[in-house]
Order: sequence, then structure tokens, then C-alpha cells
Amino acid sequence: MNRLWSPWRSKYIESFSENNSEEKKGCVFCDKLAQTYDEENLIVSRSSLSAIIMNIYPYNSGHLMVVPFAHKAVFDDLTEDESADVMSQSRLAIRLLRVALRPDGFNFGANLGKLSGAGIADHIHFHIVPRWNGDTNFMPVLSETKVISEDLHDTLKKLTEALAGLK
Repeated sequence: MNRLWSPWRSKYIESFSENNSEEKKGCVFCDKLAQTYDEENLIVSRSSLSAIIMNIYPYNSGHLMVVPFAHKAVFDDLTEDESADVMSQSRLAIRLLRVALRPDGFNFGANLGKLSGAGIADHIHFHIVPRWNGDTNFMPVLSETKVISEDLHDTLKKLTEALAGLK
């Protein structure tokens, strides 16, 4: 029998447990952005109004999110400056992924609202998912399992090296 090892998924699975009755308080994005432990929090880059953060439950290796510092749930509530900064950070994230991971393409967008699939609906964020030819295989189709081929911290190292090379 083959085994897939992805220990970071246990936190995600436990978050849905019926025994997990402790009410979650605060916002995971606000909490991470308020700290200075960028490497530990998988923060790739910060600007004045937003940050590029690695998704800890990635769809593919290198799955990034651009998160405004302002805690806002509604797209229309972003100021012009916040919107411009998110787009600038998104462009930077795509450049970093191109240099560090050489994907064949990208999915880019936001899930606006809980019903659209937003896991964290009260703090708007934008996903950038690198894609490669052949990155879809039988695992997600038959067993609803996605194989992530690289450790998150190894990917973070590649991205921060790419960022240093752009400066």
C-alpha cells in the first residue's frame, strides 16, 4: 500500500472536528500580519498595505495569497490605494513564482463570501495558484486527495531567494 504523508493537513482536518467546540476568536490573517515572525508565518513579502502569504493548505506547491492589512470582508470596501496595492503585490507574487517555480500558468482570484468557497470569509484575500501541465492526476478525481510535492518551507526559501534577486 502506498502512503501519502502530509502532516500539515491534520490541523486543517481537526478544525472541522465535532469535538473542536472551542470558539475561534480573532482573524488568522490579522494575527499573522500583526506579528514579526514572517518566516514562521510563511509571509513572503510585505508592502505598506498588504502582504504575500503562503497558503498553509495549498492547492498546489507555491499557492500564495495576497492579503490586505485592513480587515474587510467586502470587495467594494477596499480603498483605491488598497486595491492598487493588492494588484501590485499580486504582480510581484506572480513574478516570484515564475522565477522560483517556473509554472506553466496561474489561477488568480478571490472567493467572495462563504458560499463562494471562502474559508476565511471575513477578511478578503486573493489566491494565486501556480499550475503546470499535468498537475492534475487521478488522486483528486478518485480519492479527493491532492499531492503537494514540496515542503512549504522549502518553497518559501525559493520565493525569498527570488525576491532577493529582484531587488
